[in-house]
Amino acid sequence: MISESIQKNKKGILLMVLSSIVVCLGQLLWKLGSNGDLLILAEGFVLYGVGALIMIVAYRFGSLSVLQPILSLNYVISLFVGYFFLNESVSLYNILGVIIIISGVYLIATGD
Repeated sequence: MISESIQKNKKGILLMVLSSIVVCLGQLLWKLGSNGDLLILAEGFVLYGVGALIMIVAYRFGSLSVLQPILSLNYVISLFVGYFFLNESVSLYNILGVIIIISGVYLIATGD
């Protein structure tokens, strides 16, 4: 059963998660364009800006106290982006941190 808090903030939560994904992809393009490729850097800025706009819209559809902590999913998404796209290593501490962040986001999202 979906908690009342998640049901009440569902649209805002979904938009905030989408915002996190788009922002992290923008940051990935920044990293890839850091060698001086201005087109990739510009694409990264566009994605980052789109992510910020999605975040602003998300605030219309949920409680700030629920939606704002969801942005900590950026750390989780960044870990996966780094692992899959940049071949970065992931340690046990990274995995433990991801579990703690996801648990915290869940507890906050269900506690409104």
